[in-house]
Amino acid sequence: MRYVLEGSLRKSGNRIRVTAQLVEAETGKHVWAERFDRDLTDIFAVQDEITEAVTIAIAPAIADAEQQRAMRKPPGSLDAWAAYQRGLWHLSKANTDDNALAQKFFQEAIDRDPNFAGGYKGLAAAQSIAADFHGGDLARMNDSVEALARRSVALDGADAEGRSRLAHALRRRGDYAGGLAEVERALALSPNLADAHAIKGSILIFSGRLTEGVEALERSIRLDPRDPRSESRLLQIALALYFLRNYEAAVDAANEAIRSYPDFPNPYRWLAAALGQLDRTAEAKEALEKAIAIAPAAFDMYVRDRVPWMRPADHAHMLEGLRKAGWQG
Repeated sequence: MRYVLEGSLRKSGNRIRVTAQLVEAETGKHVWAERFDRDLTDIFAVQDEITEAVTIAIAPAIADAEQQRAMRKPPGSLDAWAAYQRGLWHLSKANTDDNALAQKFFQEAIDRDPNFAGGYKGLAAAQSIAADFHGGDLARMNDSVEALARRSVALDGADAEGRSRLAHALRRRGDYAGGLAEVERALALSPNLADAHAIKGSILIFSGRLTEGVEALERSIRLDPRDPRSESRLLQIALALYFLRNYEAAVDAANEAIRSYPDFPNPYRWLAAALGQLDRTAEAKEALEKAIAIAPAAFDMYVRDRVPWMRPADHAHMLEGLRKAGWQG
């Protein structure tokens, strides 16, 4: 047992205070702690509320602790789990060099233990993001991502993260119904899994259910603001707001994504389109130039060709904004 959850309860009149802390068993190091003060109006409701709050809080705390543990290990001593954790750490940086390292560590996890599902689902996530930097043969990449996700699910069908990766792979093919069915299976296994809510949000957005999609993405961020794939969540919110023609809000959301992940190219494209729609020409041109400069091949992949998961009307709407920003294609 690597982590122990400890707690205490104190009562004063009609108030209770529950203190919970997560401790690394081997070292006694405190990983997380929180205090909950509640009115004791309905003991069962309070119990459920605190249980959910603790469950939501400790998952990202453990994930962060595991990544830090893996990063302290010498590279030559990594087992499959530690290699997977190192891959997640690099994946969270959302830039091309770290993405390449993430793929390296996920492949190492697979090589060290071919029956460990984590390496496959991690590599599927990293390959998906790599297309945002490098463009390339999207059909071939989608085949690879789906094969990796299906291998992860075959190895561990009860792993909600693996099923979420498969849902994402299906969405990339434009299979909204299949992706939504798979992500609902993931949420049935793990109702508070942030990644599953994020992928559900993206499926809903690209299938035209924009408001529901934004709600799912905002829930995912609340559940785990430090998740390695937060850059995609912020991006999806920006493009949903763009599709809703709320261009001012789309600019704000795209800028938030850029502040958090300045080397991630996709938000610049949506920033340029939203600014173009607002006739803020100089700012739009600057964002457009940045989008092209960071990832020229990926820009062509998304703009000159319509990707399978984007509906024709949405693609045309994006092009309208980019042309107003100064794109001549």
